[in-house]
Amino acid sequence: MTEETPGFEEKPDVPSGATSDDAEPKAAPEEGAAPAGDGTAENAGLVAQLDQVRTALGERTADLQRLQAEYQNYRRRVERDRAAVKEIAVANLLTELLPVLDDIGRAREHGELVGGFKSVAESLETVAAKMGLQQFGKEGEPFDPTIHEALMHSYAPDVTETTCVAILQPGYRIGERTIRPARVAVAEPQPGAQTVKGDQAEDAAEENTAADGDKENGGPDEG
Repeated sequence: MTEETPGFEEKPDVPSGATSDDAEPKAAPEEGAAPAGDGTAENAGLVAQLDQVRTALGERTADLQRLQAEYQNYRRRVERDRAAVKEIAVANLLTELLPVLDDIGRAREHGELVGGFKSVAESLETVAAKMGLQQFGKEGEPFDPTIHEALMHSYAPDVTETTCVAILQPGYRIGERTIRPARVAVAEPQPGAQTVKGDQAEDAAEENTAADGDKENGGPDEG
């Protein structure tokens, strides 16, 4: 029989080169635990990404606003050009009709605008007016070189400024655009007329002053 030595316990065989610490199992790391400092780095990365997104959003918004402004300017420019082209086309058409309107006006002055010709003439004038054609030029109005063309010139004692005394051909305009000036005969004040009137006014004033002085002095002395 084998005798057991008291006070000694048998130990498991340990491979050579290994210590007892290696033989003991290590505790597994707890789940969910993060290394220290990883949360701060992750937050900083998210903030940086958010800043980049905000910058990109601001740039895209500025691009859209700029495109919208350019489109609005383009649309206004196209509408303005379209209106200008339309006005030019209408003006060219009505300019070709002015001789016909002149013939209608002369026929009306001579009492020849009767019957079917009168109806056609009035319809033509109505259509021209709807297209924006306006006639101007009246006797007695002051002469304006921007809308009047003087074909005859004379002097008259009853005018105080250059005046249109006869309308030889009426003028026409479309809106603010004159397509033909009114051709008129003008009259100017007679040379020296204003001087004579001025002298007469001065003499009358002197007589009134003298009369007022006599009244204040009680009238002429009685002899």
